[in-house]
Amino acid sequence: MWKPIVEIAILWFVVYHVMIFFEGTRAMQALRGIIILTAAFFLFQKLDLEVLNWLMSKLFTISILAILIIFHPEIRQGLASLGQRYLFGTVSKEDVLDQILKEVDKATENMAKSGIGALIAIEKIDPLNAYTGSGVMVDAYVSADLLESIFTPRNPLHDGAAIIQHGRVLAAGCILPLTENPDLSRVFGTRHRAALGLSEETDAILIIVSEERQDISFVYKRRLYRDLNKKEMFAKIKEFLKNKDA
Repeated sequence: MWKPIVEIAILWFVVYHVMIFFEGTRAMQALRGIIILTAAFFLFQKLDLEVLNWLMSKLFTISILAILIIFHPEIRQGLASLGQRYLFGTVSKEDVLDQILKEVDKATENMAKSGIGALIAIEKIDPLNAYTGSGVMVDAYVSADLLESIFTPRNPLHDGAAIIQHGRVLAAGCILPLTENPDLSRVFGTRHRAALGLSEETDAILIIVSEERQDISFVYKRRLYRDLNKKEMFAKIKEFLKNKDA
């Protein structure tokens, strides 16, 4: 009697972690297709449809190789994400988050003092994969030196946004959608408009360094936060990133 319960529990565990593995990647769409093909395969076996059964078995063999080749970046990203989790839940990321914000704080302060503009997007829940493809893949640990080098004037990537995902600088030079809000003051430039534009579509935190005013602000859920001291600003950013309902 206990064997079916153990089997169901193991199957649930495997399926759950496979879904986590592919969460927020293009491969999630392929996974849905594989689930449909698997269901069709078992249906053909049940109905004893020999030709279709043979065709599906050959298709699965080819599909495994194709998935490994086509979705190599997504699989690597999924492994990085999976490594940050416990067996039955998500790892507490507070220490990692503190380190990331410390590096971002240091980089933005240095860039503001030097009059260097920057736009940094930090993923919260909504995946930003649709926007990383418009830039150049970096996939490196977050550090102040890296962020400052990305936004150094004359660097080919300095005009776009750097996207932080799963605790890493995943891509830089990314193009974000511009807000069409007519009420936004003309004082704000392209970086602020891009930050507001992305905040209209996702729950990402957007940190902006203005090269004209040499100040730091951030955008979250269509709201621009300005005139905060450094301690208040990063405390609020941390609160938003930790609280799923904020």
